[in-house]
Amino acid sequence: MTVTNPLIEEKLKTAEEIAQLLPNHVTLGCSGFTPAGYPKLIPVAFAKRIEEEKKSGTTFSINLYAGASTGEELDGVLAKTGALKLRIPYQSNSHLRNLINQGETDFIDMHLSHVVKYIEHGILPKIDVAIVEAIDVTTDGKIYLSTSSGMSATYLKNAKSVYIELTDTHPLELKSYHDIYLPDHHSKGGPIPIIHPNDRIGQPYVQVPPEKIKGIVRSSKPDAATVFKTPDADCQNIAAHVLEFIQHEIKMGRIPKEYLPFQNGVGNIANAVLSSMAKDPNFHAIQMYTEVVQDSVFDLIDAGKLEIASTSALTFSELGLKRFHENISNWKSKFIIRPQEISNHPEVIRRMGLIAMNTAIEIDIYGNVNSTHVMGTSMMNGIGGSGDFTRNSHLSIFMTPSLAKEGNISAIVPMVSHTDHNEHSTMIFVTENGLADLRGCPPKKRAELIIEKCAHPIYKDKLRAYYETALKVSKGKHTPHDLENALSWHVQFLKTGSMK
Repeated sequence: MTVTNPLIEEKLKTAEEIAQLLPNHVTLGCSGFTPAGYPKLIPVAFAKRIEEEKKSGTTFSINLYAGASTGEELDGVLAKTGALKLRIPYQSNSHLRNLINQGETDFIDMHLSHVVKYIEHGILPKIDVAIVEAIDVTTDGKIYLSTSSGMSATYLKNAKSVYIELTDTHPLELKSYHDIYLPDHHSKGGPIPIIHPNDRIGQPYVQVPPEKIKGIVRSSKPDAATVFKTPDADCQNIAAHVLEFIQHEIKMGRIPKEYLPFQNGVGNIANAVLSSMAKDPNFHAIQMYTEVVQDSVFDLIDAGKLEIASTSALTFSELGLKRFHENISNWKSKFIIRPQEISNHPEVIRRMGLIAMNTAIEIDIYGNVNSTHVMGTSMMNGIGGSGDFTRNSHLSIFMTPSLAKEGNISAIVPMVSHTDHNEHSTMIFVTENGLADLRGCPPKKRAELIIEKCAHPIYKDKLRAYYETALKVSKGKHTPHDLENALSWHVQFLKTGSMK
């Protein structure tokens, strides 16, 4: 890329030069939301500096904030230095996860919609340095972000120093996809003026004082390619149950014929649902108001069934990104990339009446959901935005295969080992075996429905036996539990490797 303005020429540095400028003890606010739009050169150079200077006894500590998870060149390399002391609000890196679960890195698992207020109110450590990936920067300090928005605008606003990785891996037409708008967290303010997913209310750039930009490095490093598996039979069955339910809700008059906007989480099940919508002749064009857009959106576009997808990140596979680039001029009307404090804002979610679809690690017989912890103690990734959407959507649907670990774990258990979403917020549960609609149901009815509709046959009798015992032990109280045995399934798995 040739130099296009004096600011770039003045600020241009190598990643190694910028790494030398970073404080030994620093709070970093970085771009990135899933492996999309995160800085890839400066963190690697900083990690190399840390490893070298540690040999002579120099100490480092890093607090790392990003939008959500990022790639190996950010989360991974900094975690491996041993200097990463705090990470918020979501992650998916295996090495970092191990450090968190070993107690060596603090991790604050937060609703994504809450993070900005905690930063701006000084509850979390203040941001010293913002490092963002951008596709362009102007002489007057307009920064055009790349494939994600996340919390980049907030980090740029609050950081003392700003460093930019100027990438040439995306066409400049991507500049028009962003809609940057930040609510005021220091006053009550007015409503966020979004009524429909395609409403644009901000600017396509983040404005910062040019003097705040301390360095710019050129980058040709692409986002880590997301690999999507072909949805298996369980995913396809879950998708079929979800689509049938939505059509039923339309017939009952609880969803309008033109639908409500859809939110979908990350992964194979979410991809299966959208791909199934694209193929199903009973479904027409949909709108999406979500956090992440994945390759399955192309199935909707091919079928003429996508009106708009509002998101905080474009997380495509290598082939998907190539296709996006080929159509980037024509698809401006199909995508809007927003800051996550807008994509996940409860006010906007509640107003639009979303249909939210997210995944769970485990569900108990009364409708409590564990989205984050394996066996109650080991952090997986984090709650992300699932709580923002679960509590505030018109319909909240949780989806999961009924078995894990080759059948040695049941996703339906007597009591979840960790609670992220309680029964007051959850509504619909789906496994490959069926769908349980818990709306308007008291606890005992909930238990009967979840066991009957969602549990796998190999665990169904065991769940019934627990429930019958719980009724006797509790003498039929409002929410029957046998507390001595409520977590016995998890204890058995930890001892034997199986819940059977």
